[in-house]
Amino acid sequence: MPSSRRAFLGAAATLLVAGCSSDVLGLRRSVRVAVSWSGQELHAFHDVLNGLGSLDYPVEVVPLGDDISTAFGAQSARRPDIVMLPQPGLVPRARNDLQPIPDELAAPGRARLWKDLLVYDGSTYGVPFKTAHKSAVWYRPSIFRAAGVEPPRLWSDWLKLNKTLADAGTRPLSLAAGDGWVLTDFLENILLGIAPAVYASLATATQPRPSRRPEFAAALRLLGSMWSAEQALAGGVQRSLVQQFPDAIIEVFGHRRAAMVLASDFAEPVVRSFAADPNDIGVFTFPAMTSGAAAPVVVGGDVMVLPKPASDHAVDLVRRLSAPAAVDPWIKQGGFLVDGRVSGYSPELTRLAEQLAAPDGLLQFDLSDRMGPVGGINGLWRVLTDFLIKVGGRGSSVVPEAVDAALGELREVEG
Repeated sequence: MPSSRRAFLGAAATLLVAGCSSDVLGLRRSVRVAVSWSGQELHAFHDVLNGLGSLDYPVEVVPLGDDISTAFGAQSARRPDIVMLPQPGLVPRARNDLQPIPDELAAPGRARLWKDLLVYDGSTYGVPFKTAHKSAVWYRPSIFRAAGVEPPRLWSDWLKLNKTLADAGTRPLSLAAGDGWVLTDFLENILLGIAPAVYASLATATQPRPSRRPEFAAALRLLGSMWSAEQALAGGVQRSLVQQFPDAIIEVFGHRRAAMVLASDFAEPVVRSFAADPNDIGVFTFPAMTSGAAAPVVVGGDVMVLPKPASDHAVDLVRRLSAPAAVDPWIKQGGFLVDGRVSGYSPELTRLAEQLAAPDGLLQFDLSDRMGPVGGINGLWRVLTDFLIKVGGRGSSVVPEAVDAALGELREVEG
């Protein structure tokens, strides 16, 4: 998951060191941990480190933000020893630069879903640290009650719900189009809901070409049916395009100019910080696309990986961070899910955790992270931004032409 998803909670600290200060004198080398987090999330991670107790080595946290992928560059004395990688889909491509995880720590990386990304030829190349539920929709229940509506069970219900809210004078959706991954999350949920086999094949393809799949075009048309509806987007396309993830949440819970926002579990601290009424917070999950179909659940997360060569101290820190109780300080602050754990959260996150743990769920990892450049900033992100500009609030008649244009743009990226 791109690091900008986490950079919404404040400016990144430049350098923070935990443990013995002798590292400053050059007497001992720190274990350097590269992270994408900033603000509240970075602070929460330091609380996790502080909760580990006394260590035999200093720990230096290096916030790299959007440059987290550069942590796999040439070896140097300042190279990170551990990378908290927010895009698990990059692990297969970075495998040659990574040290296999010791067998005694590898079990979490071999669990459902994770094994598809982290295990190769019998070796495990990452340990899950944080799981993200990317099919969550945060909303204000008071607005729903006033309009006489309930969270949707089907995609068609959601379209009707949006129209009801718009007719009542409330913009249904706040959209953080300034962060392109929000747009890909929307599309990925739709595609997974209508064509899970196509989703899976694109995720595992060596050269993914979504523009050639009719199901992908169908997902675009369905997405267009929501975004093109009049009065659907708070602030219209213009505000959506410059609105980043935290702004979209504040639009719903702070300014109260929209009813809901598609936002992962890690939005919880922002929701609670800006909610005018702490009791007016609700969450529903992306609905099934058709009656009888399973509801899609798109998953993201952060994995701990060890660039080669891994030191004994780096392995020890991964071991300590893998302990079930290690992340309790972050869980208490909100916006943190652990794979397989369903207790200890707020009621909203408990519901999301239970859906992630359901054995019969339709779960898949974030597709854009797994498609390489096709799914990246100059690929699907840009295509969907252009698509939003063409269809946003302009009615359903513009959708077919916009879909054709989007597929054409994708073909150029696919090569």
